[in-house]
Amino acid sequence: MLPIIQVNNISKQYRVSGSSSVAPTLREALMAKLKSSFNATGNHANDSGLFWAVKDISFEVNPGEVVGIVGRNGAGKSTLLKIISRIIKPTFGEVNIYGRVGSLLEIGTGFHPDLSGRENIFLNGAIIGMRREEMRRKFDDIVAFAEVERFLDTPVKYYSSGMYMRLAFAVAAHFEPEVLILDEVLAVGDVAFQKKC
Repeated sequence: MLPIIQVNNISKQYRVSGSSSVAPTLREALMAKLKSSFNATGNHANDSGLFWAVKDISFEVNPGEVVGIVGRNGAGKSTLLKIISRIIKPTFGEVNIYGRVGSLLEIGTGFHPDLSGRENIFLNGAIIGMRREEMRRKFDDIVAFAEVERFLDTPVKYYSSGMYMRLAFAVAAHFEPEVLILDEVLAVGDVAFQKKC
């Protein structure tokens, strides 16, 4: 069986905001050295203000597999998912995905706060690659799954975070991707909706 996702030696480096090229004072240099000896994440910035959010990650996912990525805050989980979703580019390495990808990484990505739920279904569907005919065919199912029927013509800026998330998830789930990437977005949903997903 051929993998649906191949991640090969992915690394992502960032520059720490506020780092300067000016030589630090002796006190600053000593404090930085002391702080770095207590930093256990392994992702801390080096002397040039650069740090590795993700370094040398490789894995494969086969069709039908469910994979969870677990780690502490700041470990690079979201960065890795954004690279796989092709939102950001890796510094090194490559990702190969075979099939349609649906990503729900942050609440509201692809939604416009001033548009209604109805309008955002079509906007978000277009952004993730649904054809208009496909969106029309699935519209009622998306609305029913999201449980936002009464608020469909209300701008989503007035939705609770749970309603917002349910609508975004419903659109992504009905996209029927071969690969669905989620990043903690279901944490804002109630228990009943989490079980439904």
